Amino acid sequence: MLDPETYHRIVRALPFLQRADPALVREFRQAAFYAKIPAGKDVFVEGDSVQAIALLISGVVRVYKIGETGREITLYRFGLGESCILTANAILSQQSFPAIATVEQEAEAVLVPAELFREWVGRSDLWRKFVFDLLSQRLSTVLAVVEEVAFHRMDTRVAALLLERGSFSNPVSMTHQEIAAELGSSREVVSRILEDFERQGLTHGLRGAVQILDVKSLEARATM
Repeated sequence: MLDPETYHRIVRALPFLQRADPALVREFRQAAFYAKIPAGKDVFVEGDSVQAIALLISGVVRVYKIGETGREITLYRFGLGESCILTANAILSQQSFPAIATVEQEAEAVLVPAELFREWVGRSDLWRKFVFDLLSQRLSTVLAVVEEVAFHRMDTRVAALLLERGSFSNPVSMTHQEIAAELGSSREVVSRILEDFERQGLTHGLRGAVQILDVKSLEARATM
């Protein structure tokens, strides 16, 4: 059972619970349980049976696929107050987990058992709206990934990723392999693109990082 202090933290992360009726609050506190998950831990791998869904109250989880060639592509990340739509779908359809979910930043989560999750979707308008809103938001993210992979050149995608990450920290602390895994490409392709960027004076390669030198020119490459 969740103690009052933990439950209040959860409500701050999931404010929709403030509108929950007393019966749902009581069930939530009795059935859900708190967990701390270290960075690097796989929450699920492809083919796992899903017994509970995690709602994050801190940290970040990356959800990705690995192809037959070993290439990775990031589908989405979720963090504070969010959950994994593939987990929700696996529970609702009673199928196995179709990807890999790995903790990137140490996470705290409240876990709701699968059986209760399905039951609440069926009888609680509030819970059902939370789940469907989550599905809608994350589906848009996944569709954006599909569009990028299908229709955008890899050099524009590398430039866009560097600009996105560089807005938080420059140099961007990512290796060539990490960039490739994020974008669903190979390290060799990413390395060639970054070498081209460096020759043009857009970036400079560091050990385990990429420094952005010319933001405006990189922005032009990201929109080609």
